[in-house]
Parts: sequence; C-alpha cells; structure tokens
Amino acid sequence: MAIDPSCADGAAGLRFDGRVALVTGASRGIGRAVAAAFAAAGARVHLLAETGDVLAAAREIGGVGHVADVTDRTAVAAAVDRIGPLDILVNNAGLERLTPVDAFDAETLAAFRRVLEVNVLGMATVTAAALASMGAGGRIVNTASIWGRVAEPLFGAYVASKHAVIGLTKTWAKELGPRSITVNAVCPGWVRTEQALRSAEGAAQRRGVTLDAVLDAAAAAQALPGGVMAPEDVVGPYLFLASPLAANVTGQTLGVDRGEVPW
Repeated sequence: MAIDPSCADGAAGLRFDGRVALVTGASRGIGRAVAAAFAAAGARVHLLAETGDVLAAAREIGGVGHVADVTDRTAVAAAVDRIGPLDILVNNAGLERLTPVDAFDAETLAAFRRVLEVNVLGMATVTAAALASMGAGGRIVNTASIWGRVAEPLFGAYVASKHAVIGLTKTWAKELGPRSITVNAVCPGWVRTEQALRSAEGAAQRRGVTLDAVLDAAAAAQALPGGVMAPEDVVGPYLFLASPLAANVTGQTLGVDRGEVPW
C-alpha cells in the first residue's frame, strides 16, 4: 500500500515544510512519485530530467522543472545554481540497457558506456554540484536496485552500475559524515515503470512467453503478496531517509522489494 505523506504530521517526522529537495530522473516513474511525495509533505521540490516532459511533471505536482542531462556538468551546475540552498538530493536518474558480453559489438559498447555515464558519473556530477549549496543536516538518497546486490544475465552494465551506486553511497557517507550530511541508498525491486516494463517485454520475447508471465514470475519470487509494485509503493523509504527520523542512518542500503532478495 502506498504511503500518503500528506497525512504525516510533524510528530511523525515526515513533514518537510521549508525544506528544498532536488530529484533527478523525475519526469516519470519512481522519480516523479518521489518528487510528488516530497511536495505533498511540504517540501519545495525541483525536478530534473534530460527531456522537456519534466516541466509538465513539475507543474502537475507544484514543483519546478529543470531540463539537463546529468552527465553534462555545465547544465547541471546551472540548474543547481538556479535552485539555491539545497537540503535534500535524490539521485534517481538511471538508464537500463541490454549489454551482453558475448555480443560486444560497437552498439553494445556504446550502450555500456552510456549506462555507466548516466548511472555512475551522472550521479557523481549532480552530487558534486549539489554539495556546494548543501549544509549540515543535508540528506542524499541514491536510487540503486536489487540488482546492485545480485546479478541478472545480459544486463552487465546496469548491474555493475548499481553495485557502484551502493559503493559510492558507502564512500560518500564516510566523506560527508564530518559535514553532518547523510548518504543512503534505496534498492527497489520490480516496479511498474516504463523502463522496467520495456525490459520485461524483452525478456518475454526472448523466452517465448507473455509479458504477464514474466511479471507473474517476478511477483512469485517475492515474500509478500501484491504483485509488481507501483512507483508510489516505494516512496516511503525516501521520505524516511531524508527525515530527522534517519539522522543517525548513513552509508546504508535499504531494499524495497517485498522480500525478493534477502538482505
């Protein structure tokens, strides 16, 4: 069941009135749901994505949209400068592509590089820019994946990138701890996003089965019932990790996968 942050009160520690949040990869899917949750909880939310549809997404939730590729240092710096002082950064921008090692042609190599550029270097680029305007008490939450703890054939670049996200989360927690900035990661399981459904459709074609069969198999691997999650089902941990309730939590990865992967 999705959390309605608008019902949270100050005593619960999940209100963000007066706080400024930046969510990347926020035009759709998990990023948009997280941005909407922060806005509903009182934060002033900025949404960043590489395509112009982020502007419409921002208007719909009462936030401010910024168009920038997370790998473009100049564009990212300009966006962060326009935002000003920042309290919360959610590094959610990500790219998933097939990168089979036994078919490592020029196209696969290009896809491999782009996945690493967006998921790893892009995250570092945004974080470095945001730190210039983030003071003590700042919160950084990175979107990793359950594939950052396990592996999936044919998705080497994505799996490697999400392992890297977890590694960077631990490293930055050590680096930024003296500045009283926490850094944590959320590892979603199967979520109904455009990107995940595209991957599931590809898997269905390769296996000669239906899309529903692939999604049913994913749901069957979960300990809890309910099927494949919606983006709104995973927002709670982001709110928690950005809240005062998590003031003493840093360098951690939190799996949100209905028990699919033992943590």
